[in-house]
Amino acid sequence: MERFFGLKEVNSSYRTEILGGIATFLTMTYIIFVNPAILTEAIPGVTANPTLHQQFFGAFMVATIIAMASSTLVMGLLANYPFALAPGMGLNAYFTYVVCLKMGIDWRDALGAVFVEGIIFIVLTLVGARTFIVRAIPRSVKFSSSAGIGIFLAFIGMKGSGVIAADPNTFVTLGKITSPQSLTCILGLFIITTLFVLKIPGSVLIGILLATIFGSFVGVTHFKGIVGAIPDISPTFFKLNVSWDSLATPAFWIVVMTFFFADFFDTAGTLSGLSNAAGFANREGDLPRSGKAYMADAIGTVLGALFGTSTVTTYIESGAGIAQGARTGLASVVTALLMLSALFFAPLAMSIPTAATAPALIFIGALMMVNLKDLEWSDVTEALPAFITIVAMPLTFSIANGIALGMITFTLVKLCSGKLKQIHWLTGVLSFAFVLYFIYLH
Repeated sequence: MERFFGLKEVNSSYRTEILGGIATFLTMTYIIFVNPAILTEAIPGVTANPTLHQQFFGAFMVATIIAMASSTLVMGLLANYPFALAPGMGLNAYFTYVVCLKMGIDWRDALGAVFVEGIIFIVLTLVGARTFIVRAIPRSVKFSSSAGIGIFLAFIGMKGSGVIAADPNTFVTLGKITSPQSLTCILGLFIITTLFVLKIPGSVLIGILLATIFGSFVGVTHFKGIVGAIPDISPTFFKLNVSWDSLATPAFWIVVMTFFFADFFDTAGTLSGLSNAAGFANREGDLPRSGKAYMADAIGTVLGALFGTSTVTTYIESGAGIAQGARTGLASVVTALLMLSALFFAPLAMSIPTAATAPALIFIGALMMVNLKDLEWSDVTEALPAFITIVAMPLTFSIANGIALGMITFTLVKLCSGKLKQIHWLTGVLSFAFVLYFIYLH
């Protein structure tokens, strides 16, 4: 096993990888319950029927867990990277609230669109097109994406713990930092930071667990039990619909291409940001074995659609395991096995509050800022696209939007500065495609 994952080559160990896998799992447990809550609303009449709601919620939960575990396992064994995958949070909201509720497309047809998108990704990955397209992303955008994702992660953590809150006038403001949730987060953040500085192994994981324990004394942590029955997956299993009628409908392909765009560049930005932060990327910011990583992502999307969940993508929460020291696919295997165990121990996984995992996200966000030192800040044609990429990700709540706006800015400033030769032809094509996307599809 040590030779298969190459632990010595990356100066890692079984203990480090296992701790990294556990840390990533703990930061992602919320998806197991949030994703079904969103997807059940896509089915007419379910929310008004408690019995039906429970059946579909359980089915979507099992589909979510299996999709997470299988795709993460493929990532670990095929690509040998410590990246975890799960149904994308922005993509599941688009699935429910736009495709199904706003456009009126049946949820089974929407699953069919996700399936078709996954097949397209597999084909593009097999012919090498996906890797080729990602390499056309400018270096400044690639390196700044890790910082943008870092701020995005910190924003998610602060929002989930109540450190920041919504405001009708300023959109966002400081939350009540003396609340139990905020205090749990703040304490966890200082514990993780202190242990990390002291080079204590398992600093992120220990911080999460100690914050969970503290939360039990202030009413944040609620123990929900240990073992629970596995829900029936039959309401969603193989319920996707891909018929000739749907394939001939323009609206169906609009949905497919929107899923495609968001998934493609969300994954590209996440892989780029995480790989740069972990030191996986080469001098140009490209990820070795990227084709295998993209294949794992594509397979995850197809499997997810078959089981009954929206688009699967690589998760930025994988940074928790990377911050813990994980550097190989063994960490992903550990994460995948823990995800499968959630089928039996869902109540225990639910006991870890968001306020306890939030400090890990904030801490990881800080670590991901390191790549900013490699950017050419003195060159405004490199600095401005990087800046737009960084701020757009958290402010639009989308990694894909950050990549798209960064590339459009890069193309425009290079063009206006007379530096046409520095624009890769595919970068120009993609930038134009992004403009059309924002005009007609966004």
